[in-house]
Amino acid sequence: MTALFVSLMTTTAEAPTTPLPDLPGGPYDIEFFFDPGCPFAWQTSVWIRRVVELKGISVGWRFISLRYINENKPDLPEGYIEATERGLRYHRICAAARERFGNETVGDLYRAYGERYWYYTSDSDYADRLAEAVHSADPAEILESLELPADLRSAADDDSWDAVVRAESDEAFRRTGPNVGTPIISFDPPGGNSLFGPVISSQPDDETAVRFYDALRTFVDFPAFSELKRTNRAPLDLPLLHV
Repeated sequence: MTALFVSLMTTTAEAPTTPLPDLPGGPYDIEFFFDPGCPFAWQTSVWIRRVVELKGISVGWRFISLRYINENKPDLPEGYIEATERGLRYHRICAAARERFGNETVGDLYRAYGERYWYYTSDSDYADRLAEAVHSADPAEILESLELPADLRSAADDDSWDAVVRAESDEAFRRTGPNVGTPIISFDPPGGNSLFGPVISSQPDDETAVRFYDALRTFVDFPAFSELKRTNRAPLDLPLLHV
């Protein structure tokens, strides 16, 4: 599954020219574009939440859909469409919840999904464990656990929310340019710089988490900076993906 997403982290989507309205409750210090089915976005989100707690910064949650940004790619890996369609359906629920309850609820929904999915463990073989994790991250159960209205579950089947998801996916590339992937973080949005990443394999301790963020801000605040990259990656430290 990790390889499936590694191969499709970058896209060739074209950036739109019209920016979106501000998120409710903003402006935020950063905006974090996520797909709930992307393990790299999840790992980065865990780090950024810790930075939020340690530094007192604010985060707005936006959508970027792997289902949309790779929809025109030929020869998608087996299982990719099903996996990213599941992410899109959860995005719809998040969009409906944001309209009624605001940005913080989107963050709560994203966290609840990720904790149930990426940290799922069992003695089953890898393929069966992935299927079990999908069941573990059942949207109806997540809504109940967060004491949110059960009727939000129906948004998963309502493609009228797709316009919001697609527009925010496009906005991500308006800010960064094409040929990047997930996650995307905007600093001092909407006018500040935005970057793909950072891609991390495991979680730093608190001191390192803050130092890492501050170092990243140093790069971001230099307008001419665009990219640092290496392709050697340690395995993602997520229980679901342990083989």
